[in-house]
Amino acid sequence: MLELAVLGFLYDAPLHGYELRKRITALTGHVRPVAESTLYPAIKRLEKAGLLARTTQPGSVAAPRHVLTLTEEGRRELRRRLAEPGRRDITDENRWFTVLAFLRHLDDAAAQAAVLRRRLAFLEEPASFFYDGDRPLGAEELEDPFRRGVLIVARATSRAELSWLRETIASLDG
Repeated sequence: MLELAVLGFLYDAPLHGYELRKRITALTGHVRPVAESTLYPAIKRLEKAGLLARTTQPGSVAAPRHVLTLTEEGRRELRRRLAEPGRRDITDENRWFTVLAFLRHLDDAAAQAAVLRRRLAFLEEPASFFYDGDRPLGAEELEDPFRRGVLIVARATSRAELSWLRETIASLDG
């Protein structure tokens, strides 16, 4: 997810590490804060793989800044990762939002729709956070108001996303 976010933000424009970290943190939020100890090793891996280039520019006040730019190979890699997201990228909400944030960089509408269809299929599978044996429980079956709340909020979120997915897929197919 972190590498995808790095590639996605750099697809738009070259950035220095601090600005890149701010943008990734804004996308992933408090759920997955981005520490320097995580970001900079990821940047080095991507740079070593030839997906990023680093240039040094004089700092406006203090030390020079390292500006990161996506290489052409990095642009191709981002599009490949967007076209072929892993199962966790489809099923994990935070990873999915990262894919979704950059899916516009996949130029082919049919390929975009194919990714959205995978998420749609996942959301249409019967599921719950709570079970009676193997049977998923609905909000109406729970006496615990807090667990019921989890399911009610999740249901509303899923309905909104399902509606958006169907509408967007139809638009891409149109």
